[in-house]
Amino acid sequence: MYKFLGENDCKVDAKGRFRLPSAFLRQLEDGNDEFVLNRGFEECLILYPRTVWDEIIETEIEPLDDYDEEAREFRREFLAGARDVKLDGSERINIPKRLLEYADISKEIVLLGIGKKIEIWDLKAYDAKYNVSRKGNSMAKLSQRVMANRKNRNDELS
Repeated sequence: MYKFLGENDCKVDAKGRFRLPSAFLRQLEDGNDEFVLNRGFEECLILYPRTVWDEIIETEIEPLDDYDEEAREFRREFLAGARDVKLDGSERINIPKRLLEYADISKEIVLLGIGKKIEIWDLKAYDAKYNVSRKGNSMAKLSQRVMANRKNRNDELS
């Protein structure tokens, strides 16, 4: 089970490659060098280990109703940016040009481990969105709203 966590600063070379940090490499199963790289919901990219991606497709995407127009549109949008990627011999991943453009990635990136997947942000975009000193107490307010909503949903199901 993957439990990626933490922030890792990385550099992207002129060919669009970055080295996966050793903290993340240690969590990979032996021989697992296959991933799917996709557009995120915000202006970032998401790197999924292949097994995690396959589980998402099987349990969340394939069951969507083909007769529902929004479901079809979501499926197209979600899958359109997805690309198979693989670690090279130097433990690097190549980001395709379209995905670099989508996330406005230049030379410096932040890899953010969030459980089963890794978000890839351009450093400037990440700092603008998540600079803790600028945000003040917003994490406390956000967690209160999200976790309270989660508790309310769980109470309704009981």
